[in-house]
Amino acid sequence: MTSEQTMPVAVVTGAAGGIGLASATRLAEDGFHVWMFDLSAERVNAAAAALIERGLSVSSAGIDLRDEAAVKEAIKALPRLDVLVNNAGIFDVIEFDDLTAADLRRMTEVNYIPVFTVSQAAARRMPEDGRIINIASRSWLGARSIAHYAGSKAAVVGLTRAMALDLAPKRILVNAIAPGVIETAILDAWDEDARVALAARQPIGRLGQPEDIAAVVGFLADPRTGFITGQTLIVDGGASVGTLGGA
Repeated sequence: MTSEQTMPVAVVTGAAGGIGLASATRLAEDGFHVWMFDLSAERVNAAAAALIERGLSVSSAGIDLRDEAAVKEAIKALPRLDVLVNNAGIFDVIEFDDLTAADLRRMTEVNYIPVFTVSQAAARRMPEDGRIINIASRSWLGARSIAHYAGSKAAVVGLTRAMALDLAPKRILVNAIAPGVIETAILDAWDEDARVALAARQPIGRLGQPEDIAAVVGFLADPRTGFITGQTLIVDGGASVGTLGGA
């Protein structure tokens, strides 16, 4: 028997780097065989090869999640599926006055609709006690200059709550994680002074790391956390609570 036939299986989208790679790593370390999906086959295959060298059980595939037929085929080909992490997404900053309907459609087509299509295909394969974990963003609470992005992530939060109710009869648990500022490739263009200033504005005095989010993915995927569904866990170092130093 192959590892996929004897181990629980997880799928992580957008797994070539950042939160996706950290989540795939964490789940593999926790005993899952992890299928790593990403738009870039070259990047995700390289990331998977590095994990295989560490002795972890992973496979990888390049897939455009906007292609519904390809998504259904990829999910159907899996021998089983226990956990899905919807992480793939895009981000950019555009002032509200400069936004276009095309910008909103672009975010919706990448950040929101695939969460539905991949989840629907996955839910049809999952046994009872399957888990769907959606990576949203703290920006769904509101943020400047990213209305298109914040709106797409607010849609993910709403979808998470609705899916949790619809899939409850199958005992498939659906939750979301809303990260704050995480040190990923998005911040590569920032110089060191800007990073230090950004970290200083966080209540706990540092930026989040992809592993901080992966730890929550591991928590929600754990069989022992079987009474949590429809929730959005904000993981932002306290930024959503308020700022230090009073008004």
